[in-house]
Amino acid sequence: MASAADFDISQLSAGQQEALQKYTDVTSQEIKDAVPLLQRSQWNVQIAIAKFFDGEGPDLVAEAQAARNHSPRASARHENLQESFLDGGPRPSSTSRPRPEPAPRVVPQLPVIYRPPFLLAVIFTPFQIGYKVLAGVIRFVFYILSFLPRPLRPRAVTSSIRRGWKAPSERRVTLPKETAERFRREFIEEYGEHDLVFFDGGHAQALDAAKKDLKFLLTVLISPEHDDTESFVKNTLLSPEVVSFVNDLANNVIVWGGNVLDSEAYQVASEYMCTKYPFSCLVCLTPKEGSTRMSIVKRLTGPMTPAAYLAGIESAIAKYAPELDGVRLERASQAVVRNLRSEQDLAYERSLARDRERARQRKEAAAAAAEAEKRALEEAEAAARQEELRQQWRKWRAATIAAEPNIGVRLALNMSVSSGGGRVIRKFASETSLEELYAFVECYDLLQEPLADEKVAKPNGYEHKYAFQIASVLPRETLEPSKSVTISEKMGRGGSLVVEDISHDDDDGADE
Repeated sequence: MASAADFDISQLSAGQQEALQKYTDVTSQEIKDAVPLLQRSQWNVQIAIAKFFDGEGPDLVAEAQAARNHSPRASARHENLQESFLDGGPRPSSTSRPRPEPAPRVVPQLPVIYRPPFLLAVIFTPFQIGYKVLAGVIRFVFYILSFLPRPLRPRAVTSSIRRGWKAPSERRVTLPKETAERFRREFIEEYGEHDLVFFDGGHAQALDAAKKDLKFLLTVLISPEHDDTESFVKNTLLSPEVVSFVNDLANNVIVWGGNVLDSEAYQVASEYMCTKYPFSCLVCLTPKEGSTRMSIVKRLTGPMTPAAYLAGIESAIAKYAPELDGVRLERASQAVVRNLRSEQDLAYERSLARDRERARQRKEAAAAAAEAEKRALEEAEAAARQEELRQQWRKWRAATIAAEPNIGVRLALNMSVSSGGGRVIRKFASETSLEELYAFVECYDLLQEPLADEKVAKPNGYEHKYAFQIASVLPRETLEPSKSVTISEKMGRGGSLVVEDISHDDDDGADE
């Protein structure tokens, strides 16, 4: 069997690949068989899934072309019983393996309850009441006669007792899951507790599970009215060897049981051509007949010993298990390839996410560096502009400082390092403000040189801040650069002052 990896899905379009992915996720079918089925379904996923589970009939177009070419027509696959009867194609030769019968998928239909018009219901009401009364009387008589010894009891009464909970007229048609629960409950009531595990669902669901999981479906149909039913169930079906074999997970067997008095089991019996009870059949996927074909590989009818019953099941399983193992291995390899591709895609997505994160970080770092460089350039330009305005203000202020008078307040200024250092002795007019004293210290270096003839204007919008403070020695007092306070008010006829450097943050003196 060819591996699914041999098919190159890159030849398909994006839409076809998406349809193939959806189809294989639902059916778990190998790609080499899924692609032809999707092509026959015009790449319609819903139609292809329906064909997978419900079966696919013969390709009439291909048969017509083969007939025109006068070539022998290959036997068509059939997924239901009716197509098997209508098939008139050639049968396999005696040397090849006999082709097993197809196992149809039976989906029970709930009956439509007819409600007569109100007038007819009123007319037939007396007849309905009379029927119920007559049925009640007959049931009461049968109940009384049931106490007679069995040899003296009428056969009809015996059959009625055996049916009991199985009376068809009293059995309500329910959904497949509810019908399966009712069968298991009544089976325990009739035959006692047991270890046999029945499938919890309808026959169609059991068939789908066997197809999907590549297991064998053992269908058991019981007719309560048949004389061999009780002995078959107690001595064969519930025998320890049969129960142990069926419940063994290594054998891959699903058991579905039904009472033919139920609608679903009756339809299964009709489709599977059950003519003798008790009836059992083994169904499995037959890849050689078709990638989706479920076939009846063994029929077991009538009463038989546990050994014969088990031998028939084991022989069929031994015959078809290798084919299922091959399909199972192919599906496993396909799953490995799919998981590997998924892991590769996930690893690629993670790598791509890491690259994107790194690119984002590099972009943010470059933007931050550019912003810092821009901010530093702006600050440098602002500082240069501020220094330019400061120098312009110093030139303007130096030109406005009054010359040293002959008589005035005599001050000895101990200059700071930033102001040139040393000791400066100068006379100031008594009405000179403290701000004028500060301006003298600020412009002292410019006053030592001849002033330029050109007039320097005061810079607009500039507010000068002094980077020093002037304080008296004894007593210690800091003189603020005030325009309203004069030197004589603070120093009298003279004295000694100290110029101290301060930071701009601590300086709150200002001048216009």
